[in-house]
Amino acid sequence: MSQPVTLPLWLFVLILIFAGVTFASHFLFPSVRWFFRIRMEKVVARLNQRLDRPIQPFKLMARPDMIVRLAHDPKVAEEIAAEAAATGVPETVLHERARRYAKEIVPAFSASVYFGFAARAAKWLARLIYRVRIGQFDTDAIAGIDKGATVVFVMNHRSNMDYVLVTYLAASRSALSYAVGEWARVWPLSWLIRASGAYFIRRKSNTPLYRRVLARYVQMASEEGVTQAIFPEGGLSLDGRVGAAKLGILGYIVAGYRPGAHDVVFVPVSLAYDRIVEDRVLTAALAKGERRFRASIGSILLFVGRQLRRVLTGRFERFGTASVSFGTPLSLAEFLKTPRDDVTADLAAEMMRRIARNVSVLPVPLFCAALAEDTDIARAELTARAEALAGDLRGRGVLLDLPEGSVPKAMARAFDILSLRKIVRRQGERIIVPPRDRALIGFYAAAVTQHLAADAASTPVKSRANQSNRSLAGHKITK
Repeated sequence: MSQPVTLPLWLFVLILIFAGVTFASHFLFPSVRWFFRIRMEKVVARLNQRLDRPIQPFKLMARPDMIVRLAHDPKVAEEIAAEAAATGVPETVLHERARRYAKEIVPAFSASVYFGFAARAAKWLARLIYRVRIGQFDTDAIAGIDKGATVVFVMNHRSNMDYVLVTYLAASRSALSYAVGEWARVWPLSWLIRASGAYFIRRKSNTPLYRRVLARYVQMASEEGVTQAIFPEGGLSLDGRVGAAKLGILGYIVAGYRPGAHDVVFVPVSLAYDRIVEDRVLTAALAKGERRFRASIGSILLFVGRQLRRVLTGRFERFGTASVSFGTPLSLAEFLKTPRDDVTADLAAEMMRRIARNVSVLPVPLFCAALAEDTDIARAELTARAEALAGDLRGRGVLLDLPEGSVPKAMARAFDILSLRKIVRRQGERIIVPPRDRALIGFYAAAVTQHLAADAASTPVKSRANQSNRSLAGHKITK
């Protein structure tokens, strides 16, 4: 038994590797997981003391456990059986496919990553780039939402900065769960997104099994009270308007609701910007008639590098104002009390109407709307047009978020933002628009023209008593 044994070096190394893996998996990894789990629970307990809506246990469930729960859900099993019967594909194959879908969808939420990094980074980035403002904020209605209800923020989609902006503003109230498209499934961005509690979706998947797995995840999250944020338009606005809603995730939430269970409350969130980072990419896609964004990695890195250089040299200019309005919530339980032919379609239409109505008018959109189709106009005439537009909009109950409420000051600020990018230029007392950027003028003006096209008899927005200088995050907002 004590005789030495001669082994090839490669075999000895292989034995050591297997021994190390066995030790780690049976002794080390469970201890490390237990240590970090205890720390996480303490962090979450402290966070829940200050959050308006505590982090739900569902959100903290271990990712492997959630994947198993989702892949073995009875309704997913029903879809697997139906698809197996229809296609002849073995159920074991379909079940493995469902598990793969679940693994693709389920996030890996980390409270430390979300509140320790993501929320702070969102705050820094949002305030670096924009003057962040709260437009509408229906304080009484939002404060009155039942603490046991599931809150869903429903937003228009103007820019990829939307995620950053709303994460920053909601950080003191709850941890939001977003649906993110396939564009973000690149490492390390995908890791950060999953750790922040977001889940990936395939926007163009028509596979019934995939849709069932996704639907069940959304419904489970809603049933467990997870605060969510969705963009029902399904993509960035190409023309600057609030578009029609796609019914996917809204439909899943409505289908999963059971009368008598805790309520689901939808909060309309309206986003407005003086400058959208992707504006040229979006207008180019609209001109080509296809939703395919062709911004190269090189051009993105060049843009980021240019802005970083300006920050480091003290020459960086903010992109103007970013305004977020939180409208009157809509209770699904109350909404369902009125008989409807298509609940989801009616709900979507009502939410998009509330979102469009609450979009703030900022200096650049007002400037562009006053400019209209002109490419050469006197400054005095442009300001007079803007004054007339502002009066019309105020009469319709639209919020104008202008510097000190002054139209002339708004025109000056808008000109500074647009001229810096050479979208407009001054020639004496006249404003000139180069032909190549004509599309951008229409893109920004759409926020105003959509208000003007709306029914003038629509109900005015509620009292402005809580607007402009309030922050959902409790921070002072930079003017």
